Amino acid sequence: MTDRLTQALIYESQGFKKDALIIYKEILKDDPDNRYANEGIKRIVKSKVEVKYNKKMLELFYSEDKEDIDKFKRWLVQI
Repeated sequence: MTDRLTQALIYESQGFKKDALIIYKEILKDDPDNRYANEGIKRIVKSKVEVKYNKKMLELFYSEDKEDIDKFKRWLVQI
């Protein structure tokens, strides 16, 4: 494992994903088949996928109304 790869892994683990991504891409310029750099990029890209949620159901989740809570429970059973 190279020093640059180690540095990228450290950045990634500390949450500095943008910096890690830059290093992974630099590694791939010199070594396009570098398995570790490719895996690192995939991890970072995957971690940036936004979680989509149903706003209406989120409101029901936080509701204190029994009817809303029951509606939310029924929705959960369906998914």
